[in-house]
Amino acid sequence: MNTKIVQKRIPCLDLKDQHQKIKKEMFEAFEKVYENTAFSGGPFVEEFEKNFAHFCKTKYAIGVNNGTSALHLAMLALGIGKGDEVIVPANTFIATAWGVSYTGAMPVFVDCTPNTWQIDPLKIEEKITSNTRAIVGVHLYGQPFDVEAVQSICKKYGLFLIEDAAQAQGAQYKQQTVGGFGEMACFSFYPGKNIGACGEAGGITTNNENYQKHLNSLRSHGSVSRYYHDELGFNMRMGGLEAASLSVKLKYLSIWNSRRREIALRYQKEIRNEQITLQFQPDWMDSVYHLFVITSKNRERLIKYLNENNIYPGLHYPIPCHLQKAYEHLGYKEGDCPQAEYLAMHCLSLPMFAELSDVEVDYVIDVLNEY
Repeated sequence: MNTKIVQKRIPCLDLKDQHQKIKKEMFEAFEKVYENTAFSGGPFVEEFEKNFAHFCKTKYAIGVNNGTSALHLAMLALGIGKGDEVIVPANTFIATAWGVSYTGAMPVFVDCTPNTWQIDPLKIEEKITSNTRAIVGVHLYGQPFDVEAVQSICKKYGLFLIEDAAQAQGAQYKQQTVGGFGEMACFSFYPGKNIGACGEAGGITTNNENYQKHLNSLRSHGSVSRYYHDELGFNMRMGGLEAASLSVKLKYLSIWNSRRREIALRYQKEIRNEQITLQFQPDWMDSVYHLFVITSKNRERLIKYLNENNIYPGLHYPIPCHLQKAYEHLGYKEGDCPQAEYLAMHCLSLPMFAELSDVEVDYVIDVLNEY
């Protein structure tokens, strides 16, 4: 075992090195916002929207205050509301379902596949009813779901497709960047994401001009012209400082994603412990590895072992959406989504961030192989 860094704590995520390297650029960007007093919406948000749309190869990007708001507003822009149903994977962060519930619609949870851990297209059709309006596919952990399979179901039943790309900035499905496959795609720029704001922020991409105009209104009190309110709206604008920080980071995102892929490839090739199962990577996708998730039959024992060796993994997510207390009124029970439930009980997220050194990656691999 490599003993050089046994005494150094290796967390699942550490943002300090990244921000230290770009500190000068960040502060210069903040100073420009400060000089222009453009703190809510304005030119710095517009600049980031233009650049992010270009990055995603979509016509439009709309900046909002966080990823949860992005999901909420996307549903509203599609006209989804009370009495409607929206299909959502059981294995995702809870915000995917919040976006549906905030409109008064009902999330209908579908199990994940046993190997990719993404929404299982073979389980979707049995959940479709006359009230179903849309399907949310989540590019979970930075890995695209099977877009074409879900698209075909949407086409067959006349449903909207929304991409939850909160963890997948820059990921590709069949060599096409995520963000333009559905009616809209929703992004989170929470600080810990592959590109994260200095603060809270989110965004929506679309190729539909009508959606873009509606979202601009919804995020700003239902108003296109100041003090004239055409509909019930919200205060969900992106801030200027957050947008400026994102514009700086966007220049580095492809480099950071490439480094994540290098680390992931080493994990995939060099972790050879039969007690550890890795996520299956179909050849039609290119993940950006926001998270590197594994499963182990005895998770608590593995966590204890890693902690004893100064490695501190993450946990995403210990309770699947359909079994959350907030949704117990929907009547789901254990066994309804068995793959998601198994994953929730056995998953673990290894250290994954672009600033991990090769020596640290060596150490994580060695420790896991000796488990």
